[in-house]
Amino acid sequence: MYQQTLDPLFGSLGWSALVAALPLLVLFALLGIFRVTAWKASLIALAVALAVSVGAYGMPPGQALMSVSLGAAFGFFPILWIVINAIWIYNMTVVTGDFEVLQRSFARVSADRRIQAVIIAFCFGALLEALAGFGTPVAITTVMLLSLGFRALTAAVVALVANTAPVAYGALAAPIVTLSSVTGLPMSELGAVTGRQTPLLAVVVPLVLVGIIDGWRGMRQTLPATLVCGTTFALAQFLSANFVSVPLTDIIAALVSAGATVLLLRWWSPVHTANEREVAEAPGAARTADGGGTVLRAYAPYLIIIAVFVLAQLRPVADALDAVTVSFRWPGLEVLDPSGQPLALVEYDFAWLSGAGSLLLIAGALTTPVLGIGTRTAATRYLATYAQLKWPIVTVMSVLAIAYVMNTSGQTATLGNWMAAAGGLFALISPVLGWLGVAVTGSDTSSNSLFGALQVTAANKAGIDPVLAAAANGSGGVLGKMISPQNLAIAAGAVGMTGGEGDIFRRVLPWSLGFLAVMCLLVYLQSTPVLSWMLL
Repeated sequence: MYQQTLDPLFGSLGWSALVAALPLLVLFALLGIFRVTAWKASLIALAVALAVSVGAYGMPPGQALMSVSLGAAFGFFPILWIVINAIWIYNMTVVTGDFEVLQRSFARVSADRRIQAVIIAFCFGALLEALAGFGTPVAITTVMLLSLGFRALTAAVVALVANTAPVAYGALAAPIVTLSSVTGLPMSELGAVTGRQTPLLAVVVPLVLVGIIDGWRGMRQTLPATLVCGTTFALAQFLSANFVSVPLTDIIAALVSAGATVLLLRWWSPVHTANEREVAEAPGAARTADGGGTVLRAYAPYLIIIAVFVLAQLRPVADALDAVTVSFRWPGLEVLDPSGQPLALVEYDFAWLSGAGSLLLIAGALTTPVLGIGTRTAATRYLATYAQLKWPIVTVMSVLAIAYVMNTSGQTATLGNWMAAAGGLFALISPVLGWLGVAVTGSDTSSNSLFGALQVTAANKAGIDPVLAAAANGSGGVLGKMISPQNLAIAAGAVGMTGGEGDIFRRVLPWSLGFLAVMCLLVYLQSTPVLSWMLL
């Protein structure tokens, strides 16, 4: 039996926090400064995390290694299981040519590549995030942007930055559901408060995406479209999260935003088009005519995905799917938290039928006859998807192993408690905890499970609304998504830049930090009379 200690180094929380942060510092230094590929950087950082857990925290080596296996298992299922099956469906549409039809369909909405990028990366990406999450929108939209003529680095950066505002409600609000389960706070209240934070991001993200592509010139020329897109998404997200349905929030927001933008483009379009700095014309992409049946078939995989996920949420179906879920304590891990209670983190839920990845697999099986793909071809593409994602698979499993070593040894708790010591200023830095959790795990769901309870405890000590602090964890977490090694690896692999994750990291880091600063200020003001009215 291993019991966590918050201050193993000289009895000092500060010194212990410094040592506990070493795996993260090494990981980001290797990525951002030394340009080490993501899978190598994550393996090196994992070795550092193991050394700290055993050497500084006194965790038994056997249990430390078992925590590695648990993290790697969680990295594959459910996270990679979702990404692999989503990419498989995409790969089948490439084989049949339906992806090109879908691309032309988006291109015909507007001849302007900047507008196309907003619709694909922001609106369509938000829909994918709502349905699957866990890197799926990044993987698919990067390839779509690349095929429209965007340079590989720009496509990856745009897709990563776009994947912010929808993340808090991704995978049918899995982060909010998880946050409610670990804090004991009502899901409706957590979803509502989150819906009074992330919509502010949504207003400006489309504008930022155009800025990345075409600078200030492009932002001015496309302002009506980006404002309509961001504002309608934000309004729909707020209304849905507060008054309609937390799980359906991003689906509603994505469809409303896309519909409003397309409607605007029927009577308005930019006078000038994007320059050649980041975009190269894709010849003939918008000129090829496709029949209604052909276009419907191109959209069919995503319509089938929506139908499968909606059916899976119906109570009788959900209960039947959940009935075969296997839950067990991970063998070889006997861990107590600092208060002497068994650590819930060592519980593993193998939702092999109800998980989002399994639902995507079912949707893929239903898609094959619609696309006219034989069983042999579908199986071949499925195996090829694993080969395509081999290095992202290593990266994701390694990063989740780092997270679980840090969590089970107590390194994460040390960092959280050290930050919580800020007292009344904790509201200013509470989003940073969520940002840190997602930066490491690549998942807002995982970050909420790691820090949700800690946020509530710290908020109660500091006299801050615990719902505000808990929601801030998820809202701050969405801004760490774009710098997560897991998502960097997925984006790089999708556009053929494996090994260039460091270049992408340096491009997205300023946006991540800038958005985080705004979120920190917003949450702090919401904890004071200045903006406390937003929580009423």
